[in-house]
Amino acid sequence: MSFEDLGLSPETLRAVHESGYADPTPIQKGAIPPVLMGKDIIGIAQTGTGKTASFVLPMIDILAHGRARAMMPRSLILEPTRELAAQVAENFQKYGQYHKLSMALLIGGVAFGDQDRALEKGVDVLIATPGRLMDQFARGKILLSGCAMLVIDEADRMLDMGFIPDIESICQKLPAQRQTLLFSATMPAPIKKLADRFLTEPRTIEVSRPASANASITQRLVKTSSRDKRALLRTLLSADDVKTAIIFANRKTTVRELVTSLKRYGFAAGQIHGDMEQSERLKELDRFRQEEINILVASDVAARGLDIKGVSHVFNYDVPWHPDDYVHRIGRTGRAGAMGVAITLATSEDEEAVAAIEKLINTRIELLEQLQGSKPAATAPRAAPVESGERPRQERQPRGREKDRAPRSEQKPRQEQDEGVSPYDEAGWNGPLPAFLKVKARLDS
Repeated sequence: MSFEDLGLSPETLRAVHESGYADPTPIQKGAIPPVLMGKDIIGIAQTGTGKTASFVLPMIDILAHGRARAMMPRSLILEPTRELAAQVAENFQKYGQYHKLSMALLIGGVAFGDQDRALEKGVDVLIATPGRLMDQFARGKILLSGCAMLVIDEADRMLDMGFIPDIESICQKLPAQRQTLLFSATMPAPIKKLADRFLTEPRTIEVSRPASANASITQRLVKTSSRDKRALLRTLLSADDVKTAIIFANRKTTVRELVTSLKRYGFAAGQIHGDMEQSERLKELDRFRQEEINILVASDVAARGLDIKGVSHVFNYDVPWHPDDYVHRIGRTGRAGAMGVAITLATSEDEEAVAAIEKLINTRIELLEQLQGSKPAATAPRAAPVESGERPRQERQPRGREKDRAPRSEQKPRQEQDEGVSPYDEAGWNGPLPAFLKVKARLDS
């Protein structure tokens, strides 16, 4: 089946083909025709399956007929985070370039002025986070009585972030006669209850088992200790096959500390977390997309929905607190048919969390472990001691895609005081992943 078989308009098909897409994904094949027919749908699909286009493309064709009125958007898309909302807006601009549709983006961290002016003119498509939408409604800047189409995206993430009461309130402000599309990677009981209440005879499209991990992602587990985590991460990042990587941590403070550490050791790293201003977060994402940096350290604000091409590796510096977040984190790699690698660093305290993840994905994660009695393949003399307070020497160049980048220094920077000394540091080694690390099936304890 091709996009031409789905019933999309010539203008939309032209934009799709110019974007480089030839064949629809399973969720697109299943969702686009019923959406064009005006049906309510529940779409259950894992991350990286082309879910966004499955509702953006038919919405563009549906909205091509009619016009917007002041303060009354014709359609509404709810997203859990600013980044996801901005990404959906980019998709509308790309796929709707041959249609004269107006759009507004309502997200936090941005001044109200421009958003107010866009709403006053009237928009065909309103893309919003629940919090900012409720703020604008309370300020009397928006009316939802003319909204004929609602999309609730990443519904399970909305649940995790506590947005379900807001979504229920928003749904009650919309007209009863409307088309509602709900998308989620998983279908927990509260989301099922939400769908039963606000959708009318929905058609369910499920293209994969809920909470399953992408088959194109190689998953590995590395056992370590808290004191050795940073050194081990630097070792893994130094492997030749690590081109671009996203590193996830559970806490914003850990993100800040880790990116500072990586920069100190010469890695080209950036960060994204919830305490950053929206403009800063978008700037860091642009730097990562444009390969100014090849490592992005992130909290779970970046775990869902972000579509960044060419991410070769995902590292879980911390095992996620919620098993579902593991699936979404590793879904940042192995996208659009490419292969990816996901490596999780786990301490003895993480055993229960790892077991919960394996139960969810119904897969044992293979262990990448250090064999007893093995020695590093190569060693180098340790760096001379440095005076207290002196920064480690920056001998190595930031990693990038250039094949002719400068060789690494043989001199090892002084270990940071807060992370202890790992076995790798004792050997003075900071080169590529050595031969004594290999994949080995983990034995049941």
